[in-house]
Parts: sequence; C-alpha cells; structure tokens
Amino acid sequence: MGKHTVLYDTHVAAGARMVDFGGWDMPVNYGSQIEEHHAVRRDAGMFDVSHMTVVDLEGAKTREFLGMLLANDVSKLRAPGKALYSCMLNEKGGIIDDLIVYFLRDDWFRMVVNAATHDKDMAWIGEQAQAFDVQISERDLAMIAVQGPKAREKAVQALPVDARAPALALKPFMALKFGGFFIARTGYTGEDGFEIMLSPGQAAALWQALIAQGVVACGLGARDTLRLEAAMNLYGQDMDENVTPLESGLDWTIAWEPAGRAFIGRYALEAQRDAGIKRKFVGLVLEDKGVMRSHQKVMVDGGGAGEITSGTFSPTLERSIALARVSVSTGDSVQVDIRGKPSKARVVKPPFVRNGKVLVR
Repeated sequence: MGKHTVLYDTHVAAGARMVDFGGWDMPVNYGSQIEEHHAVRRDAGMFDVSHMTVVDLEGAKTREFLGMLLANDVSKLRAPGKALYSCMLNEKGGIIDDLIVYFLRDDWFRMVVNAATHDKDMAWIGEQAQAFDVQISERDLAMIAVQGPKAREKAVQALPVDARAPALALKPFMALKFGGFFIARTGYTGEDGFEIMLSPGQAAALWQALIAQGVVACGLGARDTLRLEAAMNLYGQDMDENVTPLESGLDWTIAWEPAGRAFIGRYALEAQRDAGIKRKFVGLVLEDKGVMRSHQKVMVDGGGAGEITSGTFSPTLERSIALARVSVSTGDSVQVDIRGKPSKARVVKPPFVRNGKVLVR
C-alpha cells in the first residue's frame, strides 16, 4: 500500500479506482476516463495533486543559489508571484527533475517538484545549497488543480469571497497568497485554470465546494491523455537523467544569457549544442489502426530511427498520438512497431492540442 493524500478517503467514497503512482495511492478514474478528459477540454475538471512536493527556499542568497541550480534564469522573476518552469540538471546536462519555481520575495522562493523524485531532489538541492546558507523547508500542503475553459470562473466561486477578484485578475504563470490559500494560474493539461495549495485540513471542503460548482473530479488516466495532447513531458518517460533538455523538446527552458551564469550542466549542454544534436523530440500521429505506447520502436525504411517515450489514444483527435525521441535526420513519415506490425505514422510538431484547439492536421 502506498502513501495516502489527505483526499484519499474522499476519492474512495466517490468510487474512484485507485492505483499506485510513485508510491502514492491515487485515483486513476472515477468512472469514464474519456468523459473526464472531455470535461477538462470543454468545461472544468479537477485533480488531486497533493502528492507533489512543495519546497520553500529562504535566505539572502536564494536567488543566487537558484541561478546556479536551474537551467532557466530566475533573474526573470521580479514581480511577486511570478512563476518559471525549469529543469534541474546534473553536471552532464541530464535532467534530475522538471519543476516550477515561484518568486515570493527577494529572500523567499517556492518550488514544486515531482513526487516520484522527492528523495533524490531533496538530497540534491540540500547538497548544492550548502555554500549559500539557504534554508530549505518542505511544506505540508494539499494541492488541487482545476483545469479547463470554465475552470477559473467555477473555481473562484469555491474560494473566500475576498479572494475571488484577485484570483480572476491573475495573469498566466502568476500566483498569489490569500490567507491560507496559494493560488497559481498554472497547470499540466494545456488548458487554463488554477493550481491551489492549501492546508490539509481545508482540502476536503474545497474539493466538495468545487464539486458543487460543477467541476468534474478527474483521475490520473485523464491527466495523462491531457498532458500528452498538450505535449507536456512526463518525468521518467519523456526525460530523465540520461537525456538533456536539448533532446527532450525543452531547449526553450534553457537560458543561455547571461553567458557568465554558470548553472549546473551548462558546459555539457554547450558542448552538445556545438557538436550538433543527434536526436530530436517529435510528435507522431498514427495513420494506421492501433495505439502507440512507450518503448515501441520507431523505424524509417526498415531501419531504426528511435523510440516512443509516451503514447496513447487521444480522445480529442480520436486517434493515437505519441511523443518520440528519434534521429535528427528523421523526416515526415515513419513506421512504429506495434506488436510486431509496422504501422505508418506522421511526424508532427507538438503540441497536438492547446486551449481546446487541435493544432495538427
């Protein structure tokens, strides 16, 4: 049995099918996974993401520390509540984890890191912070993600009255603290919405208030199809310590300027970039019958081209889609080995869907 989030009993009472996810017992669905997916694309759905790790970093040198720790540049963060997505790399440029960091004050930043990488993340952060006198505090907070085109207007009705206008006024990738709530306009589905952090004692009441507003409870199954349509990488599948951001479609998260910022992994990335990238990260749309899955081989003219990192049936496109790491010479058409049968797939530029709109033909 895995660890339970504070909403575990709520999920069980609602009839959710529970599975182990990174050591946590999590709901995979509450009924129809496809209906949950469509609820997020068309209206509003919510996810219990309380298994995520929230870490506060405090001290006069916190910004300097994060400038060394992260591939993206926290010097961009000047407005209180501003968020930044980044990878945390090892010396070889491999991805230890991907995360979001929030600027709260000059001496106070907040990070949200993946649950499955908790132990190695905390050990790495603690080791690197020793020279900067940064205080690292893991926070005991629940977290509910409300996502979809109507997510914000429905979610604010479940918040304290005085928090509603400030929450609606948030720009994308901004957050605010309001009493015991930390409300961020971020998410992992390709739709608009909020990720709300709050004390564990408040979580069940907020969940039920969101249900009362017509927000649909969604599980890990819909979360995976949504994030894949939006081409959002999943740690451990699409990236890990053996690949760099340059091979994972995450080159946009690397801040090369200022040139003098010696973040961990920089020199390995520069060497890889200057030598020429050998593999690229692409989207695939299956043109034959079947469903693409992770670890299936991608082939060109009978030869090896690469491998699928994530694959599924897309409820929005009503066909199978995938993310794959392939040879940089791969063209517009490939074949995927599906149970020993070569199946034709088209190479596309991800994402497949964002903000309810299909972006591939």
